[in-house]
Amino acid sequence: MSALARYFKAAGNIVCGYDKTPTELTDELIAEGIPVHFKDDVSFLPDFLSGKGINPEALVIYTPAIPKDHKEYNHLVDSGYKMWKRSEVLGLITSEATTIAVAGTHGKTTTSTMIAHILKAGGIDCTAFLGGISKNYNTNLLLSRRNTEEKEVVVVEADEFDRSFLTLHPDIAVITSMDADHLDIYGNHDEMIASYKEFASQVTEDGTLVYRSGLPLDNINRKKYTYALEVASDFKAENIRIENYIYVFDISNGTTKYTNIRLTWPGRHNVENATGAFAACLKFGMPPDAIMSAIESFEGVKRRFDYQIRSERITMIDDYAHHPEELRATIQSVKELYKGKKVLGIFQPHLYSRTRDFADGFGTSLSMLDELILMDIYPARELPIPGVTSEMILSKVHIAKKQVCAKEMVIEKVVNSDADVILTLGAGDIDQLVHPIKETLIKKYLKQTAQ
Repeated sequence: MSALARYFKAAGNIVCGYDKTPTELTDELIAEGIPVHFKDDVSFLPDFLSGKGINPEALVIYTPAIPKDHKEYNHLVDSGYKMWKRSEVLGLITSEATTIAVAGTHGKTTTSTMIAHILKAGGIDCTAFLGGISKNYNTNLLLSRRNTEEKEVVVVEADEFDRSFLTLHPDIAVITSMDADHLDIYGNHDEMIASYKEFASQVTEDGTLVYRSGLPLDNINRKKYTYALEVASDFKAENIRIENYIYVFDISNGTTKYTNIRLTWPGRHNVENATGAFAACLKFGMPPDAIMSAIESFEGVKRRFDYQIRSERITMIDDYAHHPEELRATIQSVKELYKGKKVLGIFQPHLYSRTRDFADGFGTSLSMLDELILMDIYPARELPIPGVTSEMILSKVHIAKKQVCAKEMVIEKVVNSDADVILTLGAGDIDQLVHPIKETLIKKYLKQTAQ
């Protein structure tokens, strides 16, 4: 939503909006001249919406995360405004462009951001709507030069929530994963897979589908290429090794091998994401040397394996992981990079329904830690479900040092830990604890050094 706000502001429109709570991102939007209010009150609607009748020049965009009893939403519906989903507007913007869309239950933000960076670094002008903040550009919106005669190139993160990605008809689609998620929307995993297949089939007739090997997409009638780590695929990452905390690997494409690709942003799962991005950009027509150079200069995405402290004594990493598979990938990468180090994870579950549906998976992934601090569930758009609490996950975790902790007690618990690596994990408001934890750890270890 914030990327769309920036897009329309850059085009010269008056833009304003609502969010539930203030964040660093809403502070940035306000500083950029986009007013944001945080109280659900019709009186806060802008003048161009509050008059009688419908303003034909007004575009009202909403996200399905807005609850159905939202006062402003219902006022605008009752006034006769057409309410545009975020995904519908992305569909309109991309309909006349050459579009690269990246979907997946995990990996889509990293892969779409990486593709946008590869294109930009390789001299391909593009617009990109991203689900995270690119650390190379410090934004989630990249804008192409306007008033160009060439067809615009757009990179977009395609979200499966509420089947939003079905508004897109990309020229190149990348699908990173199709693990069960959003079962509150789909009902079951099969229905979610069916939607992914429908999305894949919406690739233009002369377009290209790139997907992780093993996903059930072999029957899609489009040009198709698979990618994977160290298993048979059209683009296979192999000879993966770590050199001074940098992942170095090769990509084999049939008879061609691209060697010594360097990824300074760590994580074995990010090697896989880079392989998918490499395949998509190669099929887009970029020279392999330009792709490899751009991968090395990729700085990552905020809240995705995002280093906060990196010192001899203590390491702190923040990650958006909120699905069992994402947690597994992040913790596994940390264990691989910091062998023999004690790892503490602070995890905030996101959604009651996701906690209920994947408690076993969360327990398995979090058991890879040496110590766990588990926060209360972040409800987001949901009301509580009877019997569903963080204790449901805790009971599935098979390590000795584990506890459920109230948000206001987390910093004290972290400071008293003797862990070498601290992970903050989750998609809720745990991000508001990242800076305070970081500052407290710096003070603790600076004090110890001084002594």
